[in-house]
Amino acid sequence: MISCWFPLRFSLVLAIFMVLGAVVGPRSAIAAPYESKAASALLVDVDSGTILFSKEEDAAFQPAAMAKMMTMAVVFDAIRAGKIHLQDSFPVSEFAWRTGGAPSGSATMFAKLKSTISVADLLRGAIVQAGNDACIILAEGIAGSEGGFVEMMNRKAKELGLTGSHFTNVSGLPDPAQKVTAQDLYKIADYLIRTYPDLYKIYSEPDFTWNNIYQRNRNPLLSAGIGADGLSTGFTKESGYGLTASAVRDGHRMIVVISGLESDKDRAEEARKLLDWGNTAFERLRFFDRGEAVGDARVYGGASGSVGLATQEPLDILLMRGNRERIRARISYSGPLIAPVEQGRQVGIVRIWVGDAEVLEKPLFTTAAIARGTMDQRALDAVRQLLIGWLPQWK
Repeated sequence: MISCWFPLRFSLVLAIFMVLGAVVGPRSAIAAPYESKAASALLVDVDSGTILFSKEEDAAFQPAAMAKMMTMAVVFDAIRAGKIHLQDSFPVSEFAWRTGGAPSGSATMFAKLKSTISVADLLRGAIVQAGNDACIILAEGIAGSEGGFVEMMNRKAKELGLTGSHFTNVSGLPDPAQKVTAQDLYKIADYLIRTYPDLYKIYSEPDFTWNNIYQRNRNPLLSAGIGADGLSTGFTKESGYGLTASAVRDGHRMIVVISGLESDKDRAEEARKLLDWGNTAFERLRFFDRGEAVGDARVYGGASGSVGLATQEPLDILLMRGNRERIRARISYSGPLIAPVEQGRQVGIVRIWVGDAEVLEKPLFTTAAIARGTMDQRALDAVRQLLIGWLPQWK
């Protein structure tokens, strides 16, 4: 085992250990002095992957219309795969019309029975107007039935690592068996934004007119002047008022998920307060730029005895103000690496703590290719390994 500690910027301390594998994901900032009215709440800084606030993030609740985010994830996948195209048209079945159209009394784009509607317009009907009929029409056009499409949604949920969610319909209409968590809704939102930036722009469109009926986007934050650019609201009697929203300020994105509020006014106010708090209570620290070496990994039998390790994106964290002196970090990798070593190979992770709380993990990649060494170099490494092992390199 290699172990070495040395100071870095902002009193960061780094230790290097050899381990096998790691799971990388968002980590929570230290306990935050914020009281939320929501039954469940989650605020994540997307750039760094830092959880700034969480409350019952793994508690299950009915998503209502926020289930449409998963519907759109499957639809967007179908567009990318070439299974459907924006100019394709799908028919309005009686089931879609009665279940999600004008007769249903629910959120609808007012699709006409037995008409055909383009995929491009159905996307806006589903996203901007939150039309239940639009979602069912898309599901039937892609999978043949809503039930078949729901199976695709649940397969996608497993693919995205959603551990607390199960879907039973494409619209979010009330069903006790349909469940999500705040953590899972964040993962869906993050997937939509990162994977489909062009299609995601539909979420920011302020209004849409269909069948001569004008409807505004149901997201209350879009016009609030806080940089919000999408996602979805939801309401059921059982789960209360909920919202998943994304906002970009100063080039940095946050995603907020809340549920269990008592009114649409409370929902909008709570989401805005959380986003405002996230932008004022934390400072953004950059430790390393993209591609800048965080540390080194030892290499056995190579032309060089070590190789730099770096993240593929800037290494930032959001830290509650006044906590810089509590930061420490550790690199972990499986090693020593055996030459030849490819450039850009993922070999480890860097973890960052604030006090005892782990706030961030990022994968580390090799910064250069290391060829196999000469016979003499390999022999020397073998002797070192046999006699003294890999000693720490103190800096």
